[in-house]
Amino acid sequence: MGIIRSTLTSRPVAALTSPHHIDDYLERVHPRATAAAVRARVLEVRRETGDASTVVLRANGAWKGFEPGQHVQFGVEVDGTRRVRVFSVASSAVATSRRGRRIFSVSVKAHPDGYVSQFLHHELKPGTTVYLSQAEGEFVLPAQVPDRVLLLSGGSGITPVMSMVRTLHDRQHSGRITFVHYARTRADEMFTAELDELEASGVETVRVYTRESESDAQLTGRFTIDHLKRLGIDPVDTLTYACGPAGLIATVRDTYADLGATDQLRMEYFKVPTVDPALLEQNAAEATGTLEFDVSGTRIANTGGTILEQAEVAGLTPAYGCRMGVCNTCAVKKLGGAVRHVVSGEIKASTDETVKICVHVPVGDVSVAL
Repeated sequence: MGIIRSTLTSRPVAALTSPHHIDDYLERVHPRATAAAVRARVLEVRRETGDASTVVLRANGAWKGFEPGQHVQFGVEVDGTRRVRVFSVASSAVATSRRGRRIFSVSVKAHPDGYVSQFLHHELKPGTTVYLSQAEGEFVLPAQVPDRVLLLSGGSGITPVMSMVRTLHDRQHSGRITFVHYARTRADEMFTAELDELEASGVETVRVYTRESESDAQLTGRFTIDHLKRLGIDPVDTLTYACGPAGLIATVRDTYADLGATDQLRMEYFKVPTVDPALLEQNAAEATGTLEFDVSGTRIANTGGTILEQAEVAGLTPAYGCRMGVCNTCAVKKLGGAVRHVVSGEIKASTDETVKICVHVPVGDVSVAL
């Protein structure tokens, strides 16, 4: 099969099928018959909570596997339109490897305005073919995992760290693993039964319910340094992975910075925070310069919104996936000017650098390759 696949992706075949790809023809025979494109068949859709589901998938031979913590671009086709969003892999890498590296799962919360997540939760059926990217992302465990690991998550941000804790457990990691998850209530928590099992098997699993003060015997409320102190965790010598809403991540980031432990922290924003309308008005009032889309020859006055939002208002249709800075689907070359990250506030001002247009706003005159 490998010889056939390498032949189908060779230069002579590409020249023969140009301007199309060989996969464009193979998919006419069968939706999962591709040479390079990743496709998967839905094996099971399992309800986790009232608004969250796990989808078990079997990928085709083009799938290269994943590292715990990575995500995939997940596409479904409805009424002739393909919709793509980014979801984290939730499986154990060890369990996936035992099954030939092709069976894995994603777990998704259905957001009220999320077309793909709503479809996945309410309508996706076993047997459906879905469109995938290869696994992506640098929010992954190191090759050599240290003795002490802290995994922090909030809300739907549990999925990539769940992949990590499942993998570490299956590897029989001999060090101390502490998994702290923040949810509004126990009913909002995914994987409850499995987390109970992990705790019984020796994984230090702490759940904090911010709206049920009596639900957790150890910790209550939102993240503070006192939570780590009560668990006997020193951030300075503990490798930490944190994924969740921007508010949680900002608090964790600031706490680690105050303690001089930034080098131990790995973060992934699960959702870009909703910006206060008053702040949007302030940003618009303070916005200066012009935003130039070099390829299309379009130039507009900077309104203070993200480059993606301003491009769409200008009538352009840039590619995008997550709209929250996780995937690289919307990444484009910034030809000149400075941009600011809407979450971290980091300024990028180098020439010819790549930026994610869904989470960057122009600072003065900016030109991008769109």
